[in-house]
Amino acid sequence: MIDAAAAEVYLRPRLPEADGRFAIAPLGGGQSNPTFRVTFGDRAYVLRKQPAGALLPSAHAVDREYRVLRALAATDVPVPRTYLFCDDRAIVGTPFFVMDHVPGRTLWDPAMPDLDPRARALLWDDANRVIAALHRVDYAAIGLADYGRPGNYFARQIARWTRQYRASETERIDAMDRLIDWLPGAIPDDDETTLVHGDYRLDNLLVHPVQPRIVAVLDWELSTLGHPLADLAYHVMAWRLTKAEFRGMAGRDLAALGIPSEHEYVETYCRHAGRGPIERNDWEFCMAFSMFRLAAILQGIARRALDGTSASADAVADGARARGIAQAAWRQVMHAAAGPRA
Repeated sequence: MIDAAAAEVYLRPRLPEADGRFAIAPLGGGQSNPTFRVTFGDRAYVLRKQPAGALLPSAHAVDREYRVLRALAATDVPVPRTYLFCDDRAIVGTPFFVMDHVPGRTLWDPAMPDLDPRARALLWDDANRVIAALHRVDYAAIGLADYGRPGNYFARQIARWTRQYRASETERIDAMDRLIDWLPGAIPDDDETTLVHGDYRLDNLLVHPVQPRIVAVLDWELSTLGHPLADLAYHVMAWRLTKAEFRGMAGRDLAALGIPSEHEYVETYCRHAGRGPIERNDWEFCMAFSMFRLAAILQGIARRALDGTSASADAVADGARARGIAQAAWRQVMHAAAGPRA
């Protein structure tokens, strides 16, 4: 619980327009870092803090989130304005930062059933534009040259998520074993480095209250310097996975919904990003890697659910999806080896 009185004493003199009655209340959304709506009268802010308790050394780094949001403020990437970072644990129990409360909608289903086809098309195009804008950012020029380790991203990530998966393994998943053996030898020669979000999904994009456009990109906890195609492929998994597998739209009539095909979406990204076509084998590797990474993340959720340490009501169901996603990834590896996708 947050000490509201201590929070008010600290925040009121440090935030603009902090007049009127103070209130603080939790914001939902499933973020791993607890998030709260702070109001002074009609003026609203968002406070995002580390969770309490023992944490892994690199986890829940709200200081990194604050840093990247401040750095991106002058770019074409829409992010909330930030106001302060505080590492004094006496205020709300853990380090935190405060940013603007941006009005908008969170959409969880990539098929966007409540929108019409034109709105879906425009919104997906804007999501495409924003991720391309992120990858075009000169990260050194905005002070993020040391935000990660340039180069060798895939090899480091495969090793990291293999360790995480093995540490949380609850049962043998043959497809994961095959991916762990195959991925290191299939890494593309092209070794690009850009700023990457790490979790660029529709539900981490805040949509304008009435218009089909992105007003803020949220949840930068996994951001770093990495390979842009890894970031893009993780985003495009929505085209390869079904809703039942994990928040996807595979098997839907995309043309009728006004949503571009995967091929069209990737081509649009290349235009927005100012790059040439992506070589097919490189793209299939990126998709398999992204599914492997997601399966490893979900396996960790399964382990925590089994140990009784997960706070999420959906942990058991989410963790159970690791096997299906790993199997889908390996099927795609085999399909790609057999010839071009239909």
